[in-house]
Amino acid sequence: MKHLPRILVVEDEPAIAELIAVNLKHGGFSPVLAYDSVAAQRELDVALPDLILLDWMLPGQSGLMLARQWRKQERTKSIPIIMLTARGDEPDKVAGLDAGADDYITKPFSTQELLARIRAALRRRIPEPESEGEGVSVGELALNGATHRTTHQGRELKLGPTEFKLLHYLMKHAERVHSRASLLDNVWGDQVFIEERTVDVHVKRLREALGTAGTMIETVRGAGYRLTRSTERTAAAPTGQ
Repeated sequence: MKHLPRILVVEDEPAIAELIAVNLKHGGFSPVLAYDSVAAQRELDVALPDLILLDWMLPGQSGLMLARQWRKQERTKSIPIIMLTARGDEPDKVAGLDAGADDYITKPFSTQELLARIRAALRRRIPEPESEGEGVSVGELALNGATHRTTHQGRELKLGPTEFKLLHYLMKHAERVHSRASLLDNVWGDQVFIEERTVDVHVKRLREALGTAGTMIETVRGAGYRLTRSTERTAAAPTGQ
């Protein structure tokens, strides 16, 4: 029997949750519904989903709190999370991404957009065929595409799936300046809904995961980002992005 990707839908409004579930079934997914944080955690304890659709506003713990919590846990940190939110302002969207979400959808949204974002998030979780067995190193930073391991000065680093793909691309094209649009095309692929601001958030998350090696990723004003062998960031690179 063909495996249907399992989608955990965490939504406290039953009518919306049921509508999402119907659309997911028609789209070739297997939905599991949870109406609050307790039920969501119970479902995660039973079996891990392939992706989580997480509402921002929930009774008890908010979606933001849950995202932060799951990103800190070894068992759940790599599960793609898409935030469902009625908050359309950029600061709110960035807050969701900073909390650990891979993407967000602003309500109301179309069925086609929802399914497209889910498929794109699931594709990003799967290693690219060309990366299998491929290793790349820049200075004392090394990445192994076959084992999905990254090390700096011999110390293993923990990266999420999107951060891994982003670093892999930057390392393969080190010392070049990449615009946000270029990174979206080459790292996120054909996901047309992602905004350029998303790149900034994931670069920030990648720098934090790299620790002292994070300074190898430079911000080039008005142009984009560059990975360099140097571990000293230039003065032209603001630390807030």
